[in-house]
Amino acid sequence: MRKILLLITLVSLAGCAYNPVVDTAGRSGTFNEDKAKEITNDLQHCKVIADSNSSFVSNIIYWIESPTAETKHESIYRKCLNNRGHSVLD
Repeated sequence: MRKILLLITLVSLAGCAYNPVVDTAGRSGTFNEDKAKEITNDLQHCKVIADSNSSFVSNIIYWIESPTAETKHESIYRKCLNNRGHSVLD
């Protein structure tokens, strides 16, 4: 029983690690130039914003209700990067 509980916990934690795939050569349609030169800074800022505005419980509830099966953390992270002019592929 302990092994099963440990396995479920590890799988749950691994699912929380979201690393977006960003097209650094492309542009969003809202900007005239690419924003790839700011990608490192934007990734850090967006991660902090997503971390501070989501919790484990809210991620699970959002994931259950989401038609795309993404967590609240992923959704906030993706929207933040998109709004900063990055083309997020995944």
